[in-house]
Order: sequence, then C-alpha cells, then structure tokens
Amino acid sequence: MRYYVLDRGDQLSIDLSEQFHKLAKERGLQLDAESPEIVVSIGGDGTMLHAFHTFIDRIPELAFVGVHTGHLGFYADWQADELPALVDYMSGNGDHHPHKPKIVKYPLLELEIHRKSGTSSHIALNEATLKGVDGTVVLQIDINDETFEMFRGDGICISTPSGSTAYNKSLGGAMIHPSIEALQISEIASINNRVFRTMGSPLVLPKHHHCDIFSCREQKLMLTLDHINHPIDDLISIRCQVSEKKISFARYRPFPFWSRVRSAFLV
Repeated sequence: MRYYVLDRGDQLSIDLSEQFHKLAKERGLQLDAESPEIVVSIGGDGTMLHAFHTFIDRIPELAFVGVHTGHLGFYADWQADELPALVDYMSGNGDHHPHKPKIVKYPLLELEIHRKSGTSSHIALNEATLKGVDGTVVLQIDINDETFEMFRGDGICISTPSGSTAYNKSLGGAMIHPSIEALQISEIASINNRVFRTMGSPLVLPKHHHCDIFSCREQKLMLTLDHINHPIDDLISIRCQVSEKKISFARYRPFPFWSRVRSAFLV
C-alpha cells in the first residue's frame, strides 16, 4: 500500500510521523508523496483540512486517516499511542486480519466565484465564510435563482454536514449527519430593520438546490475556505452547491458520527 503522512509541525506530531514511517517501512508500506492510496494526518482537525487541500486535485483517488495528538477530533479515529495498531491494519500484518478498510464518503461544498477579474471554482471540506474587511457587508441571497433575502451584517457561513460541528455550530446552526448531502447557510450577526430583513435562522439546502450570494456594493471582503483566506475587492457573486466530489475516509474500525459528537461536546 502506498501512503503519505502530513503532520501538524509541532514536536509531538513530528515524532509520531517519524515513528509511523519506521513502523510502515518494517511492515512493507510504501511512502509515496505523489500518488498515495492513503494519506495519514497527524495532529488535529486543522491538520486534516491542510491534508485535504494539499491533495485536493486527487480527492477521488485516495482516502484519509486521522491521528489526533490532543483532544479527539471529528476527522481523527486514532490516538497517538495507537500507531502500531493502525500500521498493522493498513499492512494486514500482526494480529489483525488483512482486509480493506470501510470507505466512508462525506459531502463537500463547491463554490463558483465570479469576480470582475475572472471566474474560479473551489471546494471546501468544512465551510466557506464571507465577511467584510472594513465593517458590515451588504449581500443579496438567492436560492434556486430567486431572490430570498437582503442581508446586512458581519457575514455568511456556508457549511458542509461534516463542517456543521465547527464554526456553523457556534453560529447556532444545526449539526447534520454527513450521510445527508446538503449545505447549510448560517448568518453571522445580521442586522434586521425595515430595509434589511433576514430569516435569522440557519437554512439547510438539499443537494439539488443552490444559493447565490451577490455583492450589493463595492466592498472589501474576505472569503475563507476552511483555513485559507482569499481577500476579494471585486466580487460579483458566489454560487454555492453540494459538490459532485466527495472526500473518502478509511475506517479500520467503527466510530459513528454521533459518538464523535458526544465525545467532543458532552464527555
């Protein structure tokens, strides 16, 4: 099996990465930075986001495995002291019966960004947020090509189901199981008066729906895709929809989504 490891960069994660390479070599796994079958993320959920965007052009061809070095993450199945067991599962050696992992696929968010300077497409694993740089933003929100609301406030968050437990949750959004192909629109500090009226509650759109966000004036904006910032001062619109692509996670043992939620927020 071909693999690659991406770590957070702190000393613990670096040490674990070196340990993983040593174990993998002993068990016949092949290090391959160009075309791995499995990408192992060692760190936290932020490390997994970094790994996702590092291999974003090869998303349909590989699967991810997360090893957490701190608190349990939503994208991490393994703890730091479980590396030998993980490598055994990946290689089919030791006491573990050789078998292919269960591949679990999560929906992704696709954005088509129209600017005066051109058009570009992007994919996010957790969410995309659009905020003002110098103050509040003024945006028109369309759903399925019909005007839905005029928004004024700090910004808008568009999240995936797996990202619904992140920034979206802090905005009062619902947590959505990743088996549901949908996107969620959550407001960031909206201003409601006679001119600007918003729903004031998150909206969940199914896969076959889309929303468009139009910039209603010249304004400096910051579009953040997961952890990556894109300053924009010439935005026309952003189309948001569920991507046809999905991210794959290699599950060598069961860890249900609601167990992750409980471990992260209740235990």
